[in-house]
Amino acid sequence: MKAASFDYARPTSTGDAIALLGTGAGMNKPVAGGQSLGPMMNLRLAQPEMLIDLRAIAALDGWVDVPDVEPDAIVLGACTTHAAIEDGKVPDPTRGLMPYVARNIAYRAVRNRGTIGGSLAHADPAADWINVMALLDAQYLVTGPGGSRIVGNAGWMSGAFTTALAEDEILTGVRIAKLSASARWSYYKFNRKPGEFAEAIAAFVVDPVRGICRAVIGAIEATPFVIADASPLVDGWNEPFARAQLQAAGLAPDTYEYRIHAVALERAAQALSAPNMSLTGKAE
Repeated sequence: MKAASFDYARPTSTGDAIALLGTGAGMNKPVAGGQSLGPMMNLRLAQPEMLIDLRAIAALDGWVDVPDVEPDAIVLGACTTHAAIEDGKVPDPTRGLMPYVARNIAYRAVRNRGTIGGSLAHADPAADWINVMALLDAQYLVTGPGGSRIVGNAGWMSGAFTTALAEDEILTGVRIAKLSASARWSYYKFNRKPGEFAEAIAAFVVDPVRGICRAVIGAIEATPFVIADASPLVDGWNEPFARAQLQAAGLAPDTYEYRIHAVALERAAQALSAPNMSLTGKAE
């Protein structure tokens, strides 16, 4: 099956893109890498009247420091590709976490075209960036006809494939606070073979300088579940606390989903003391 017929536009400014979005009564869709929207169109699960290609908008690519707003943060443009993060073509505010995650997203062909903004706007609960940004408590930069606004991580994703974006708004970038030199992180992803979406994700970040000891339980049916104070799982594995967090994330005990997420969470916690401070998992 092939996509239904559609019009195509390639604006060179954010304002032009937003104007085009406003003409379609919700049927015009922005696209960057197209690694999620393209397959959906081919399956006729999405049938936009117009595709608005964002790749020619220079302001959405690359990165900027924001010393006037937050001295220790980086803003990555929404059209920054997974490959650019993997290859170090943009600064890494996470001391290796984001390049590590990028290397394990799908295949290189997907990473060459897929973008961080596209992934975050698509908001698949099993995708990597939506879980990483929850772990890092990132902020989302959004622009629409009424101007620009900032959406905190807690307000970004309201459910599977559902975000705070209005139909005539676009995600322009994501603001990520820099981790300190003493920060540690771990990331465990369970998938059956390379290229598949995760069945379970667990991640930790510990930054004493910033007072952070946070964890995420991801690849669940809802938004990533953030454990704001994960110290009971870092200072020494607390099984009752872990069990309570998994159940709070909506995982029913004695189910397959509960077991794989429980293993992911424990292995991510164990990985904090590993030499490379990271770990990924695949089924044998």
